[in-house]
Amino acid sequence: MDAQLDDKELENSLAEGLAQLADNSEGISQDAFAEVVDGALEAVGGRLLFKMQVDADGQRQHVAAASVGDGEARQFLLLTLPVDGGALKVETAAKSENPAAGIAAAYAGLMDVLQAAA
Repeated sequence: MDAQLDDKELENSLAEGLAQLADNSEGISQDAFAEVVDGALEAVGGRLLFKMQVDADGQRQHVAAASVGDGEARQFLLLTLPVDGGALKVETAAKSENPAAGIAAAYAGLMDVLQAAA
C-alpha cells in the first residue's frame, strides 16, 4: 500500500472484499472467514494478526484483527461477522468498542519483537 488510506476508505474496501460472507445464510466456518479475510487484507496490503470466535451478547461471532501499513502509518483493524451470517463490521481498532480491539496493537508489537529475535 503506497499511501495511507483514511479510516473510512480502508473500512469500506475491506467490507466490499468480505461482502460475500455476509450473505451466507447457512453459517460461516472459521476457515472460510479466515480465507476471505486474508484475501481482502492482501488487496489493501494488510496482514492478519489473529482470529477467534467469541460469544457477544449471546451471539457467536468471528473476530479478526489486522494491521495495514508500517511504522507511524500502521493502522489496526477489527473485523467481526456473526457465525450465523449477517452484517459484517469493519472498523479501526481505535474506534472499536470490542474488547478484542485493545489487544490488536499489543499483539502486533509482540509479533514485531518475535520476528526481530528470530
